Amino acid sequence: MFPISEPAPTLAQLRAFLAVADHLHFREAATQLRMSQPALSASVSALEEILDTQLLERTTRRVLLTPAGERVAVHATRVLAAVDDLIGEVARNREPFSGPAHLGVIPTVAPYVLPALLPMFARRFPHLKLTVHEAKTETIVEEVREGRLDLVLLALPTETSGLVEEPLYDEDFLLALPEGHPLAADDGPLSRGALKGLDIVLLNQGHCLREQAIDVCREVGARATATTYATSLPTLVQLVAGGLGVTLLPESAVPVEKGKRVRLALRRFAHPAPGRTIGLAYRASSARATEYAQLAKAVRGAIRQRKLPVKVVS
Repeated sequence: MFPISEPAPTLAQLRAFLAVADHLHFREAATQLRMSQPALSASVSALEEILDTQLLERTTRRVLLTPAGERVAVHATRVLAAVDDLIGEVARNREPFSGPAHLGVIPTVAPYVLPALLPMFARRFPHLKLTVHEAKTETIVEEVREGRLDLVLLALPTETSGLVEEPLYDEDFLLALPEGHPLAADDGPLSRGALKGLDIVLLNQGHCLREQAIDVCREVGARATATTYATSLPTLVQLVAGGLGVTLLPESAVPVEKGKRVRLALRRFAHPAPGRTIGLAYRASSARATEYAQLAKAVRGAIRQRKLPVKVVS
């Protein structure tokens, strides 16, 4: 704790430093904060002077965090998250569902579910300033824990302490095959054992859908043998349509991906079909936890109204 007679860091200085720490680039950080680069540099220098330690290593080509800078960044994130929670609580008491709300969404959900949700948010919660950040599971879980995101839309469970999880819907995985594949000729339920011996194409590491697909294969003794990996679900579908293997496709993605008229065949699995549960997660300590629970209810209604091919959780 700083003595009263000594100057303490300001929130503006902490935000300036975190912007540089995130981008490791003064110009990009200044653009994000909508301030001049000299003003940003002066703010960070002032913080270093107050803390009496070097936070950044500056060279002509790059900016690096010093060990002290890394530790200060962690504490600064927590301080600003607490301030945002304070502002959020005041806004909640003044008017529910108002002010900023930062939503994280995983890439295998965003393009298929957001078209049903964003119009609903705009219509039912016009004073909620929603921003959407798409990233892999590990990233958005860390960001919601640290306060950079308010709530996240992802596959459950997260197995992360301190988060409230609100299941929204369950969905089956379908086997996606190239047209002309021997398994595409039949339309009856498919045994999971049919995965044995197939070249199964996966997403890159970091996508929870990749791990879910591997788990399904492991259950029946199948192995993902393909050496080709995709960075996104649309790319994965194109690889399958091009004959490079087969994959597991979430049913919510079917209307969009099949609508592109790709040469793709789909087979359902026999009951119980492999699948996943998608839900919202947010910090249990959030001042807006009650609002987020109501948002989850509204999301379920929007998904049900849009008639997405999923099973909405009651």
